[in-house]
Amino acid sequence: MEKDGTCMDKIGFQPAPELLAAQIVESRYFFLPARAGKESGGKGFRVALGGWEVCRTDYSVRRTRYAFHVLELVLAGAGRAVVDGLELKLEPGVCFAYGPRSRCEITAEGARPLRKFFLGFSGREVPGLLLASGLAPGGARRTPVLGELAAFAEMIVEEGRRQGRNAEAVCGHLARGLLLKIGEAETAGAGDAEARARSSYERCRALVDANARTWGSLSEIAKGCGLERSSVCRLFRRFAGVTPGRYLMRRKMNLAAAHLIEHGGWVKEAAAHVGLADPLHFSRCFRQVHGVPPSALLRRGLDSVTVK
Repeated sequence: MEKDGTCMDKIGFQPAPELLAAQIVESRYFFLPARAGKESGGKGFRVALGGWEVCRTDYSVRRTRYAFHVLELVLAGAGRAVVDGLELKLEPGVCFAYGPRSRCEITAEGARPLRKFFLGFSGREVPGLLLASGLAPGGARRTPVLGELAAFAEMIVEEGRRQGRNAEAVCGHLARGLLLKIGEAETAGAGDAEARARSSYERCRALVDANARTWGSLSEIAKGCGLERSSVCRLFRRFAGVTPGRYLMRRKMNLAAAHLIEHGGWVKEAAAHVGLADPLHFSRCFRQVHGVPPSALLRRGLDSVTVK
């Protein structure tokens, strides 16, 4: 959570500096102010803030108080967290939580930077929901379904950043689903080859999802995931039924469609947004994935935005 506001567009209001940590390379944040007449810690359950961030290798955070309950989901890298005296090893697939009064220290370790999602919750239901998911303050779980959890977290971040009329409600429902998913996920057994393979795939899938705009080849996917090209191909064919390249292209086209719906603009701008230099190639890929060309995407009830 970065103090300098990197990539913090459309956040609704400027947060207090103590909500954000330093030593961030890249980030996407959102903040949802409490509605008029309600305190941030009022009844029920609400998502107050969240984001995705890439930490520097010297990332280090120490807190004795925080305004919200926080859930963190590690996508890549390595680190260590100490929550109220309990030490946690941070690695891909680990999710952990801490509360407003927790003494919390998070430190990156090794050469690969930590990549993670975080969500801040408020409301009386929060402690019970975290407990039910196995994430009471200081609790941690390593899940074999990292890709599924990352998909939930990504939807929450994007919905929060759009600041739509129903953003608070939508983010709240998605966050409840995320916690339920964490609670039902079984930890991969050390001797269970199938579970380990599934965990590796989910880690790779989460990294592809997080880097889909910039990655453009199997070599980049393999390097980013720390695996051989052949291993990445086997994992995606086994668990996704498609090649990693095809999965990456689908992800790019979904991001492009969201960009066109939200911003409109030129097709070449949408192509550049997902790292494709050739608008004609982009249009062919878009049609293959969505069944319509980019220029026709918004003709179905979305005429208020023009795609050129």
